[in-house]
Amino acid sequence: MHAYFTQIEGFRIRYWEGGDGFPVLMLHGVGPGTSTVGNFGPVLEPLEEHCRVIAIDLIGFGDSERKKEGPLFDMDLWVRQGLAVLDHFTGGKRCGLIGHSLGGALALKIASHAPQVTKILTSSSIGASYPLNDTLDAFWTLPRNSDELRRIMENMVFNQTAITDEMLELRWEMLSQPGYGDYFADMFAGDRQALIDAAVVGDEEAARITAAITMLHGRNDKPCPADQTTLVVADKLPRADVILLSECGHNLPRERTDDYLAAARALFNPQS
Repeated sequence: MHAYFTQIEGFRIRYWEGGDGFPVLMLHGVGPGTSTVGNFGPVLEPLEEHCRVIAIDLIGFGDSERKKEGPLFDMDLWVRQGLAVLDHFTGGKRCGLIGHSLGGALALKIASHAPQVTKILTSSSIGASYPLNDTLDAFWTLPRNSDELRRIMENMVFNQTAITDEMLELRWEMLSQPGYGDYFADMFAGDRQALIDAAVVGDEEAARITAAITMLHGRNDKPCPADQTTLVVADKLPRADVILLSECGHNLPRERTDDYLAAARALFNPQS
C-alpha cells in the first residue's frame, strides 16, 4: 500500500491506495492522534489481498490538512470529502465503504447519497443519539502527556495487548506536531453531546441506503456501547447484519483482527 496526497475542496488530503478488485473506501474515527493507520493498521495490507483499498485521513486528522476556521468537527465536510473520493476513484461504479466508530456513521451517511455503494462494513459505529459517558468524554480530552494518552487508550479496549507501543508513539507523535494538540482541543471544546448528535443517522438517510451491511461491535465497548449505538442504528437498516464480539472493546480492528478480516472477506467477496 502506498501513500499519496490529493486536493479536495482546497484541502490537501492524505490517502493510501493498494490492491486490486472491488473498490473499498475506508473511514477512520475521531480521537487523540487518530488516523487511518492508527485505526486500521493491522488490517490494511491483508485487505489489499481481496480489494482495491482507498483509505483517507479525514480533514483535520492524520496527515490531511487542518481547517483554518470552525466548525472543526464538521460532519458535512467529512461526508463531502468521502463522496469526492468515491467520485474520483470509482467514477460512479459499484463500490464499498468501511467505517470505524464515527467513520461508521460517516459511511452510512455517505451511502445515503451514493447508490453506487453496495456493501458497507462498520466497526464500533456510532450513529444514534446516546448520553455522553465518562470514557468517551476522556477520549475527547487532550492528553497532557504520553502516559495520560496510554491510560486513555487502555480504557478503549478489553484486551490490553491491543495497545502497542508503536500505536501509542504514532498517536503521540501526531499530537506533538506544532498546533495539532490545540486544534484537537478546540475541535472538542464546548458541548460534546452535540457532537454525538451530529453523527446521528436519520430515518430519511437510512431509508435511502440500499447496500448490504455488516456491523461489528465489541460487547465490552465502553465509549460507544453496542446497545446504544449499532443495535439502535441497525433497526433502521433492513439489510444490516450485526455481529457482537465477546471480550472486545472499542478498538475492534486491532483487538479482533482475524474476526474483522473474516467479516470483510465474506462481505466484499466478489461472489457475494
